[in-house]
Amino acid sequence: MARALRLAAHGLYTTQPNPRVGCVIAHGSEVAGEGFHARAGEPHAEAHALHAAAARARGATAYVTLEPCAHHGRTPPCADALLQAGVARVVAACEDPDPRVAGQGLARLRAAGIAVDAGLLREAARELNRGFFSRVERGRPWVRIKLAVSLDGRTALAGGESKWITGAAARADVQHWRACSSAILTGSGTARADDPRLTVRLDPSVLRGDDAGAAQCGGSREDPSADVLQGGEQRTAAPVPPLRVVLDARLDALPPDAHLLDASAPTLILHAADARPQHAGYARAECAALPLRAGRIDLHAALALLAARGCNELQVEAGATLAGALLAHGLADELLLYIAPVLLGDTARPMLRLPPLEAMAARWHLHTTDQRMLGQDWRLLLRAVPRAPHPP
Repeated sequence: MARALRLAAHGLYTTQPNPRVGCVIAHGSEVAGEGFHARAGEPHAEAHALHAAAARARGATAYVTLEPCAHHGRTPPCADALLQAGVARVVAACEDPDPRVAGQGLARLRAAGIAVDAGLLREAARELNRGFFSRVERGRPWVRIKLAVSLDGRTALAGGESKWITGAAARADVQHWRACSSAILTGSGTARADDPRLTVRLDPSVLRGDDAGAAQCGGSREDPSADVLQGGEQRTAAPVPPLRVVLDARLDALPPDAHLLDASAPTLILHAADARPQHAGYARAECAALPLRAGRIDLHAALALLAARGCNELQVEAGATLAGALLAHGLADELLLYIAPVLLGDTARPMLRLPPLEAMAARWHLHTTDQRMLGQDWRLLLRAVPRAPHPP
């Protein structure tokens, strides 16, 4: 199962909106075939593994990181494929929460006399696909807030200058986290001031599942793209460009030549129902109306909309106001924090704007899940500890 999870990491950047899944078919410790799901609409992990195993699948055990599907989508049901191949046993790391599956795949296998076990490395499998589980079970994406800050917790000078706080290694690392994401969210202030691209800029030769991927999915730091698949070969596909999402309530934050309107990646602009675009450049992006709350785009509605569009993981690259609002409203799951050994002073901009606290007991708690050096900078991955959200 550990090998199957390692294979699943091949799809770290490519399977949206599907989960990342790996499969190993074995007779005891001898691998007959293996595979992973690479891209939505293409064969699932089980299909690749069965093709590699061929006749040796009969009587074997199939280890799969997610319950085999039981419905006809863009590909046939994997549960039926396993039955037809004659496997004797199926071990699934965890059940699929998708209502179209939800135990039906395992039930179909059991009903046909296949020995079925579930739960082996369950937590690691769920961590690999925490965005998928968040979308299906909670109705919103997994939200990760990326911040680059000075040692004194500042993200930009008072005038807005922020390039560059961190070094080249940290900035390169961010690209892998972007590639892991279904969408990247920013606010109107950042869009106007920084003119960001919010695209993934990776050399195809460095597609990997280590470092960023290891902390992302709980996997190995080794490069899964170096794996030699047993019984067949699959190649890691190019990343799926994440959707660029802008909160622009009045449709007036972006100039006509903004990078976010350049069509280099899909862009969705969320705005108030009565807003009208200030120029024709907005026609180069998709626009969707959402309700306002306290004069700003309703964040709960925004996340629900993204989930409905199949967004599993959302990376937030925004200013202190939007980042702080997500955390205060209980909508931030983790912080991806890059800390540079520099000082910007107390007039520089803070990384989060949060409501004032009246007692230390009310402070926000974070749990460190990963920490490492990138050049001269530190990278911390911090999991938000659930607490009562601040009233909107």
